[in-house]
This record gives sequence, C-alpha cells and structure tokens, in this order.
Amino acid sequence: MLLNNWRNVYQDKIVTAEQALQIVKSGNRVVTGHACGEPPTLVEALIARAPELQNVEIVHMVAMGPAKYAQPGMETSFRHNALFVGGSTRKAVEEKRADYTPCFFSEIPRLFKDKILPVDVALIQVTPPNEDGFCSYGVSADYTMAAAECATTVIAQMNSNLPRTGGAKIHLDSINFIVEKDESLIELKPPVIGDIEKMIGENVAGLIPDGATLQLGIGAIPDAVLLFLKDKKDLGIHSEMFSDGVVVLAEAGVITNKRKTINTGKFMAAFLMGTRKLYDFINNNPDVELHPVDYINDPCIIGMHENMMSINSALQVDLMGQVNAEMIGSRQFSGIGGQVDFVRGVSRSKGGKSIIALPATASNGKISRIACELDRGAAVSTSRNDVHHIVTEYGVANLRGKSMRERALALIGIAHPDFRAALLEEANAKGIL
Repeated sequence: MLLNNWRNVYQDKIVTAEQALQIVKSGNRVVTGHACGEPPTLVEALIARAPELQNVEIVHMVAMGPAKYAQPGMETSFRHNALFVGGSTRKAVEEKRADYTPCFFSEIPRLFKDKILPVDVALIQVTPPNEDGFCSYGVSADYTMAAAECATTVIAQMNSNLPRTGGAKIHLDSINFIVEKDESLIELKPPVIGDIEKMIGENVAGLIPDGATLQLGIGAIPDAVLLFLKDKKDLGIHSEMFSDGVVVLAEAGVITNKRKTINTGKFMAAFLMGTRKLYDFINNNPDVELHPVDYINDPCIIGMHENMMSINSALQVDLMGQVNAEMIGSRQFSGIGGQVDFVRGVSRSKGGKSIIALPATASNGKISRIACELDRGAAVSTSRNDVHHIVTEYGVANLRGKSMRERALALIGIAHPDFRAALLEEANAKGIL
C-alpha cells in the first residue's frame, strides 16, 4: 500500500485518545509499551477514565512516566502488575497497592503468547508507516511486540518524533485504533559517574578484549565501563538495551560490530533508553535493529557470539557467590530483568565472560555489599552456580571453578578494607574457611 493512499484507507482507524480508550473495560488486562517507548498520551487517557473503571490490571516493566495509576487513591480503578519495579512504581509495590511478578526478561513474551497473562488491550507507540504500511516500534520491541501480537485490541500512538529503527515492525492491519499525537520522547538523562564507578569501570574494562561483543546493563557502572574502552578495537553490541555511551564509542570508531559472530555489522537490542543524542543516532540507521527480547535475551542466541561479555550490576553478593540484584532486605527494589539470561548465555560463548560489578559499600560506606550472607528476605538473582566474575573498585574475583573456601577468600579480597577482618571472622565462625 502506498503511503499517499494510507490516510484514505485507514481513516476509520484514526480516533482521539479519549475515544480509543473507551475500549478498556473493568477487569481488563492492559499492557503498555516499555520504558521510553511508553505512549504517554494513551496512558493519560486511560487514567482519565479512573472514575468509570474498576480493577483494570496494568502490566509493564520499567515505567519512565509518572505512573499515576499506581498512586494512592487509584486502587479501586487500577492494579499495577510490575514485571520490573521502577522508581515511580516502587512505593506502590512496597505498600501492597501493586504486585510484582518475577520472570526472566526473555520469558515475558511467553506469558502473553501462552495466555498465562492474556492481553485484552495493548497500548503502544509507533512511527508513521512506511510505503508498505509498516510502522516501527521505535525504541521498544522487547515484550511490546508480543503484547501487540497477542492483544484483543491494539491502540497505537503514532508519533513522528519517534525514531525509526530496523527489525521489529507492525503493519497497520494489526492496529485497531490509531491516535495521531506528536510529542517529545521520554528521555533518560546520563547518570552521574563518580570516582568509585570510574575505578570499577577500569577494572571491568581490563577484562574485555578487542573484538568482544558487549551486553550492558543500565546505570553509572556500565556507563563508566564505556569510558575505559576507548583504546579497544572493533567491539560489538548485542544487548537488551543501550544508551548514549555506546553512541560516543560508535562515533569514535571503537564499536564497529565487524567482528560479531552473528548479526555482523549490527547494533542489536530489545529496547533503548537515552537522550536526543541516542535517538538521533538510531533514527533510520540501517545498522541498528531492535528485536523481541525472546530473541535478544535467548541464552542460545547469546552463546553463539564468541567473546561475549555481559556487564551487570548488583546490590549484594554473599561469600558463596550468590548475587542479589533486586532486593533490599525483603523490599523489592527492582527486578531480575535480563541478568540471568545473559549470565547463562555468556557461559555458552567461546571466550565469554559474565561480569557482575558493584561498589564495595552502601550507605556512605557503612554497609559492606560483600556479605557473609545475603540479607534476610532477599532473593537470589544469580545463583552461585552461574556466577563468574565479581568486580568492585578493589579488584576482580573470578569465581568460576573455585571452591567455597576459595570463593570466600577471593570475595573478601575485593571487599572494602574496613570490612575484611569482620568478614574473615564471620566466615570462620560459620565454617566457610
């Protein structure tokens, strides 16, 4: 279908946000686009219907918008089901006004496809169509594509400011209602990188060889790693997400994707979060492709890359090597995300290394993140059987093939010096050493 005929053919699908959201009924499950791909106009129109609705379940991972449906007073109308807890939804989960459902990121599409979580309405954001009638998902394919494919009703905010990316796409035939609304994209500002993050970044960078393919988590530590990769050659990207720091290295010729074992020459991701700098870089860039997370985060796909490096963060590591990346005590702080997907995928990679990086202390140096035991109530995100490298500002502990005693000593060796004696004493008392 030619683009110049599109408006005539699809005129019946174009409605206001208020008209489109009338389709949502009490008791429905609504899945929204992820992170910076959230369709703000559609979400606001849904919230405006709060007085008319009861028990509408709103499902997503990280919400970059204000998440007004999770604020006090909305409990009768909306119930948020978090697949990853973010800053705007954390309090609602903590106060039991919202729920948290643990699930590996790679398996979330399956929840929709297998009707474990049947989708009544998908709220997505897309670009205007190309000449063949296909719209790009822009910055969020991840589980968003699966939600749209499985939903009874798909409502799309069509935003010409959304960058057009290769890979995942949706045809206009698969969209029930179109809301034309151009607005600025949600942006993720670069984190503040301090001296500790820089030291950790330098330690991590020392593990990365030329020609490696990278998966980067989110936050100051992954961004700090990128600062120390400027002398590397022909790095590649296969990551659930990436941000502005990757653009800097791509423009400097450090990231070329030339030596990737599969998808050679391509930046591969499931979603993107960043500033206008990132969005301008990816827009109509033939080297950037977004694909569903059940492909990007599939451990079998990850393992096909030689020298695959996964770089993720954690809140706490115990002396057995168990990693807690999501909880502070019994409080759900974030979620499992794709950490284990990549840790396990990298273990299949020839020359691969999985890296968990974290500051040695928390609470302004009062608490050691290297602990004899994880906090009571905390979940194990990455098991001791899966863990490989643990990195702090004090060094690198390679735990693969290490006995319990060797692990404990290696981890104590990268703890803050002020806590090492106490950790040794605790380990002895518990019979670890």
